[in-house]
Amino acid sequence: MKYIDLFSGCGGLSLGLQQAGWKGLFAIEKSSDAFLTLEHNLINVNNHFNWPNWLPKKNHDINVVISQYTAELKSLRGTVDLVAGGPPCQGFSMAGRRNEGDNRNKLIDSYIEFVKLVQPKVLFFENVKGFTIGFKKDNKRGEAYSKYVWSKLEGLGYNVHGEIVNFSEFGVPQKRQRFILVATKGKRAQTFFDFIVKNRAEFFKSKKITDKTSLSDAISDLVKKNGTQESPDSKSFQAGIYSRPKSNYQKLMRQGKPLTNKIADSHRFARHRADTIERFQYILDHSKANLTISDAVRKKYNLKKHTIVPLCKESCTPTLTTLPDDYIHYSEPRILTVREYARIQSFPDSYEFKGKYTTGGERRRIDVPRYTQIGNAIPPLFSEQAGIALKEML
Repeated sequence: MKYIDLFSGCGGLSLGLQQAGWKGLFAIEKSSDAFLTLEHNLINVNNHFNWPNWLPKKNHDINVVISQYTAELKSLRGTVDLVAGGPPCQGFSMAGRRNEGDNRNKLIDSYIEFVKLVQPKVLFFENVKGFTIGFKKDNKRGEAYSKYVWSKLEGLGYNVHGEIVNFSEFGVPQKRQRFILVATKGKRAQTFFDFIVKNRAEFFKSKKITDKTSLSDAISDLVKKNGTQESPDSKSFQAGIYSRPKSNYQKLMRQGKPLTNKIADSHRFARHRADTIERFQYILDHSKANLTISDAVRKKYNLKKHTIVPLCKESCTPTLTTLPDDYIHYSEPRILTVREYARIQSFPDSYEFKGKYTTGGERRRIDVPRYTQIGNAIPPLFSEQAGIALKEML
C-alpha cells in the first residue's frame, strides 16, 4: 500500500499511516523546519519512505515539484494507492483572519493538478471547518472551497464524500473539528466514514483507551512539580522529567520510554516573569476552565490578547492553535510545553521535534517552530484509524 503525503508538515498524517501499515513513497512539505522533524523521525530513524532517486530528499514547494518533475509524476500512474494531505488552512480558518486573498488558498489548484498527474486510486484530504464555508462578498456568501474541490475531483472521475469530523470522538483528547474528504475510483467514498465509526470500539480496545480521555489523562505525568533538569537542547532553560504513567493513554504515548526521572523530549518550560506567573495563577483561581477569560480579568490586568483560556483537567481541550500562550496549564501557572502539546495531538513521546521552539516578529512569516508544527498537524491517533479504513476500501 503506497502513498504520497502532500503538505505533510512535521509528519502527523504519515506517522498514523505508518502505524496502520502503509508505506510512504515521498512527502512534499515547503517548510524546512517542519521537514526537519519529519526527516528525523520517518526517514532517518524509521526509514518509512521508498524515496525515488529523481526527487531530492529535502523540503519542496509543490508547484516547483509539479513544474520540474511532470514526467516523473505521470510515470507513477497505476502505482500509487493513495495521495493524502490537505493544503495549508490559515486562509480558511475561523480562528484566524480568514482571508480569501491569502496566496496559500491557491494551493487548492496545485493539489488538483498533482492529482491529475499521479491519478491515485484514493484521496484523503483534510482541512479546517472553515473550508466548508464560503467567503462573504457584498454581504453575500460565496461558494465554499469544499464544493469547488468536490466538483473538480468528480470531474476527474472520483466518487467523493466529505464530512466534518470531531477528533475527540476518535480518542484524541481535544475537541478538534476538521473537514475530511475522501475520493475513490470504483467504490463509494461514503464507506470510509461508515467504517471509521464502526471500527472505533475495536480500535480503542486494541490500544486500551477510550473516547473519554481527559487532559489530565493525557499530560498529568508531565507536571513541573515532578522536578526539572537542565534542558538538553536549550541552555539556561529547565526541562521536565517523567513521573510514573497515570493512565492507559499515557502508557500508550510512552511505549518504549523509561518510567521515571528521565527528561521527556521537547519538554522545556517557558521562563515566565514573576508578574506573569502571578497573573496566570489569578486566572486559574478566578476563571472558568476551557473558556476564554472574562472582561473583568482583562480589565484588571489591562490585557489586549484575544484568546487566553485556562484549561480543564477533567475534559479534553479546545482546538489547539499554533500560539502556546493562548492556553494556561490546568494546575500550574504556565503555558503548555511542546511535549504537552504533542501529547494532546496524540504524538507518541518517541516522536522527537526539531527546529526552534518559538519565533516572533517578522520571522513568524517564515519560521515554523515546534509549537506551530504540532498545532498544524493531523493527530496520528486519528490518521492511524483513517489509514485502517483506507486500506479496507482498497
